[in-house]
Amino acid sequence: MFDTERLILACLVATGVAADAAVDFEKDIKPLLETKCLSCHNPNNTKGKVLLHSAESVIGDPASLVVPNEPGDSLLLEVIAPGSDGADAEMPEKGEALSAEEVDQVREWISAGAPWPEGLVLKEASKASTDWWAYQTLKPPKLATIDAYVGARLGEEGLAFNPTADRRTLLRRATYDLTGLPPTPDEVAAFIADSRPDAYARMIDRLLSSPRYGERWGRHWLDVVRFGESNGFERNILIDNLWPFRDYVIGSINADKPFDQLIREHLAGDVLGAGDPEIAIGSAFLVAGPYDNVGNQDAVAAAQIRADTIDEMIRATSESFLGLTLGCARCHDHKFDPIKSEDYYGLYATFAGVRHGETTLASEQQRADRAAKLKPLKQRRAGLIEQQKSATDPAEQGRLKAQIAALDAELKALPPLPKAWIGTRSAAPGPFAIFLGGSPQRKGGEALPASLSPLDGKVAGYRLASDGPESERRLRLAEWITDPDNPLPQRVLANRLWQHHFGAGIVDTPNDFGYMGGRPTHPELLDFLAIKLKENGWRLKAMHRLIMHSRAYQQSSRWDQAAADIDSSNRLLWRFSPRRLSAEEIRDTILSISGKLELDKMGGPGFRLYEYQQDNVATYVPLDQHGPETYRRAVYHQNARASVIDLMTDFDQPDCAFSVPRRVATTTPLQALTMLNHSFTLDMAEALAARVAVEPGAGAQVSTAFELAYQRRPDPQELARAVAAVEAHGLRAFCRAILNSSELIYLD
Repeated sequence: MFDTERLILACLVATGVAADAAVDFEKDIKPLLETKCLSCHNPNNTKGKVLLHSAESVIGDPASLVVPNEPGDSLLLEVIAPGSDGADAEMPEKGEALSAEEVDQVREWISAGAPWPEGLVLKEASKASTDWWAYQTLKPPKLATIDAYVGARLGEEGLAFNPTADRRTLLRRATYDLTGLPPTPDEVAAFIADSRPDAYARMIDRLLSSPRYGERWGRHWLDVVRFGESNGFERNILIDNLWPFRDYVIGSINADKPFDQLIREHLAGDVLGAGDPEIAIGSAFLVAGPYDNVGNQDAVAAAQIRADTIDEMIRATSESFLGLTLGCARCHDHKFDPIKSEDYYGLYATFAGVRHGETTLASEQQRADRAAKLKPLKQRRAGLIEQQKSATDPAEQGRLKAQIAALDAELKALPPLPKAWIGTRSAAPGPFAIFLGGSPQRKGGEALPASLSPLDGKVAGYRLASDGPESERRLRLAEWITDPDNPLPQRVLANRLWQHHFGAGIVDTPNDFGYMGGRPTHPELLDFLAIKLKENGWRLKAMHRLIMHSRAYQQSSRWDQAAADIDSSNRLLWRFSPRRLSAEEIRDTILSISGKLELDKMGGPGFRLYEYQQDNVATYVPLDQHGPETYRRAVYHQNARASVIDLMTDFDQPDCAFSVPRRVATTTPLQALTMLNHSFTLDMAEALAARVAVEPGAGAQVSTAFELAYQRRPDPQELARAVAAVEAHGLRAFCRAILNSSELIYLD
């Protein structure tokens, strides 16, 4: 084989072909190696102990992968070329084989001496480059309204908007979207009777000003930032002082805090709000995820667990704020997006000083007040001790001892300063290194706290010394993410808002705007919304108004088979997609219509729908009975990771071990069995029956139940059948049926 190749090459040279078709390494050979070979043969994945990323690993002894000027003696050429008997090439094992032209290029390169630019190190090519749509500067709008964009896209497919929904439907839709609760019969009657031109706008403003709004949209954001009140893993111990972060999120959203400010406080609230607990608590985001605290591990295991812990923070940050799956670059350059390992380990260096744990979280005034109370007590105690030292009379000594004991008891009784689970900080001065293959035991090149390279040239970047202040790293990252020129967080947040109003985002993978994520159905509309978000100072309430005033949002959910044949999933929005209520909405709705929901009990430590049992590990046993102390909004439940809660888990409340950008909605037999038979729904059926029993007669009782549950009156046939059911089986059985009806938990 080798002699034949030499003969062919000699013929080519003799005829001048090789000289005329000179191969350029960077133009011809580098792309081949990066796209066809490096996925298996790079420092992070040394398959067959073969590396192809540098001249030293490819050319010359000992591997003889490439012998300059000798293609016949070069193993690389042998394995990429088809056999003389027509057999397939040995390499690459996966993916498309090299074409005959590409094999010839490698042969010619070797024959020319295998030139390799000095110092050049190859990296596996990603599927997307920095010209990927998500990294581009926001495009100025061409159209003036949401409906113009949606309508134009519908028109391209021969589709049109549905008619506008009726007022009762619009009120129910808007009330659930903004508060997660049903409207009351009085609110329905008032809205239907309101003939003012701005009645709809007034209704939206009323809902946005309700404290219920922050509870509803706070829950959305808590899903994204993987808020959970246990540490997860095998021990899964409860964390009893992370609830202030939940209250901070709800309060921030109710106050319409600019979302770029919220992001900065999540990453560096303890820096921005030093001495201000209401801001510092925002940085609990960093430690709101699971972490392994099993302990007793050797140094290698401890280093791996620490790397896993920081990886969790990196993934939460990149997915929540940037819509990037940065975790893929932990072991190697991202295979699909233009994210380098250096980018990942730049964030690793940024978060290296953050550790899980509780920290005193008190204002300067709280600290001063406590110090003022402690000082005289400590001074008196010190004086008594001095007196005791000089006292010779036993009775006097006894008296002094008793006074000291009394003071000790008084000191002990002083409430300590509050603590919260916002983590602890250390200097972590570095140096930091890239971990080859993600292993802390295999150190590669140096890593420095720095901005992400895919946005270089679009957003002003930064690169910090590893021995700089820990706080500066996180602060610079927060400022870079929220830079007005950074298009990613604006697109990502606009997409999340759209998703929660329409059921699916313009990009249907809200945490992944990369190559493996979905493509935007309306890219220009997404940029329009992102620009509006920035123009409105990153405030969400203005965006709700913008979206909810659109025709796209207000249209009916009426089915049209012809439209469905073109767009069965309604991605183009020819109608409003119905949805099932979330687990929290279902529970809150049942409590609300039964008259048992305690809306005034906002904030504070959460209630539990499980019995917490702790030994070396934690066990969560679902409660069979849900007492009145649990009749609060579900957002205030103390959600522990890997805990199973009747009704809530059945209706797809997600485990909070990971960021959950979008809820799933399954249909299972267990849902029906729980709603029909659990003591909670039985108790609520009893409460609903008692609430409507005050009405005179079965007809009025049925009508009141319909208005509470469905925000409408029954039609004549429904009324007749329901009254017959009440008379035959009793009011409680009828109310139990109401709680088990599909109309209660579906929104159109």
